[in-house]
Amino acid sequence: MAAALACHVSAGAQTITADSIADGRTLDGVTVTERMAKGRLSATAPTRVLDADAMLRLGIADIADALHRLPGVTLRDYGGAGGMKTVAVRGMGAGHTGVSYDGIVLSDCQTGEIDVSRYSLENAGSISLTVGDNDDIFIPARNAAYAAMLAISTPTPATGDTSPHVTAQVKLGSFGYVSPYLSYSHNISDRFTLTAAGEYTYAENDYPFTLYNGAATSRKRRTNSMMNSAHGEAGFAWKTGRRSVLTGKAYYYDNDRQLPGQVRYYTDVSDERLHDRNAFAQMQYRAWDGGKLAVKLNAKFNWAASEYTNGVYKDGINDASYWQREAYASACVLYTPAKAWAASYAADYMFNNLNSSLATDTRPLRHTVLQAATARYRSARLTVTARLLWSMYFNSSRRGKSARDMRRLSPSVSASYRVLADEDLYVRLSYKNIFRAPTFNESYFFHYGSTDLLPESTDQLNLGLAWRHGYGRASSVSLSVDGYVNRVTDKIVAVPYNMFVWTNINVGKVEGHGVEAEATLRHNFSPHVALTATANYTWQRSENKTNEESPYYGNQIAYIPEHQGSAAVSFENPWVNVSVHGHGMSHRYTNNQHYDGTRVNGYAELGVTAYRTFRLAFGEIEARADVKNLLDKQYEIVSHYPMPGRSYQFSVKYSF
Repeated sequence: MAAALACHVSAGAQTITADSIADGRTLDGVTVTERMAKGRLSATAPTRVLDADAMLRLGIADIADALHRLPGVTLRDYGGAGGMKTVAVRGMGAGHTGVSYDGIVLSDCQTGEIDVSRYSLENAGSISLTVGDNDDIFIPARNAAYAAMLAISTPTPATGDTSPHVTAQVKLGSFGYVSPYLSYSHNISDRFTLTAAGEYTYAENDYPFTLYNGAATSRKRRTNSMMNSAHGEAGFAWKTGRRSVLTGKAYYYDNDRQLPGQVRYYTDVSDERLHDRNAFAQMQYRAWDGGKLAVKLNAKFNWAASEYTNGVYKDGINDASYWQREAYASACVLYTPAKAWAASYAADYMFNNLNSSLATDTRPLRHTVLQAATARYRSARLTVTARLLWSMYFNSSRRGKSARDMRRLSPSVSASYRVLADEDLYVRLSYKNIFRAPTFNESYFFHYGSTDLLPESTDQLNLGLAWRHGYGRASSVSLSVDGYVNRVTDKIVAVPYNMFVWTNINVGKVEGHGVEAEATLRHNFSPHVALTATANYTWQRSENKTNEESPYYGNQIAYIPEHQGSAAVSFENPWVNVSVHGHGMSHRYTNNQHYDGTRVNGYAELGVTAYRTFRLAFGEIEARADVKNLLDKQYEIVSHYPMPGRSYQFSVKYSF
């Protein structure tokens, strides 16, 4: 029973298929792991997963590093521990990538982009990315309303005992970095589990960099870049009946940081600060009848505030403070009339509003209703999934003109076929149409927004191949290759009326095509000695197709590299485990016009990780050392925001 409870605690990661949830089977850890690997291989759309063991083995140090290891992901990173980090997939923009936390989508109705740096790697049991629709159909309608979904799940509590389990860790690093972390989990009984985690991070972020001005160079340090951040969360899982589970989580985040601003010639004056706060509470109830029917209910309330000050001006100017709220509810029903067939229906409701300190604040609000009907057929070799998503957005504002209402029906279909009955070789094909409603900033921001905007519409087509072969002492090799074509129409772009007044309009078109490849080799020399090598590569063309008469027609769109990839080799042994890893990308441009001076050079970065676990009578200690940017390469991901050079990080973790 405890194992079944643990499965439902981690339901946000979707590690257990809809079938196992529907019939209530209790699965042990080995079976769960095997199902996860098999499910990723046979998935009808590209799905990549990094679990906690893989992230440790491959030398992944933070959430941003994890995302660099996923093919097709473009990360915007403003530098250092406190720099904002947003993720886009296949050149479609960050607004088209949803981010879920334990199965429920995170939101930012103001910008539509999620800063993934807010979430701790120490409290991530797994990170997964799905592009398009997967064959897990027991999900809320909102989770299906994105072109791609990045899912962060917290660790599953230990099972099989009722003792408390505690993990305490401290990290120390270059540039004044210190980060203690503490987590607690306890199976109070075989029916009730409590979890809690907290983390504090402080960093000066005053790393050195070289400033180039023609032939002249000067050595500078980042200034006004301090970060002072903390987050805490607590959750529970309660097996309320023989076939029902109630889970809940409360979360709070607070980050009071300085903003260093762009690096410019002759001046580095900056006295900007940003205070971000976010709190949410979410609950999920699951019940199944032991046969054909399962029900899932979600509820969440989210509050967020951002307060900006600029001390360069006399007495400081608090001219950009925002407060947003969201109420969310979802109901999903899964019906499995036969072993090969399953169908689901999900209905979601969201209410969002935003207010600010600006005199021009229009107090926008939005009601959203999403409905998804999905059917799936699965045999020994073939899986086919089809979905219709009906989206309705009702906009209004308390002051002034409101954005238009929007309604759209979005279809998707995906399939996977096992080519050989005795070999894990699968071919997958998927199509998805989806759209993105304009954010509150795009619709209402003073001298920038437009209430007449249409939603961006996206079409995605993917054809892929996945293969895995096991040999020897549980050794294996796997390979996946995907080719894709996507098109974004009615893309929202900002155009100037004059130097001071801009507006958003629907004139943009982006067409993209590319290839993603990923390979993993794990060879076990003995039960305690293993070598793991992974590599991924992405080639992508995301081209501006807005105006055939324009000289910029066909240009790669801003901040999308044509080539990017990563690789890692890890050696596990009884002495010291070592991982050598790196990632890089080709050049990018800061705008679609590719003007002189807007090119951001490509880079390649190399790192080394060493760690060892010492088992004690009561628990274990893990000691770890990381060297980041080993070759001290200076580079930028966002123009004029230099990334840190060579840096060091040490951590000690005690668990029992």
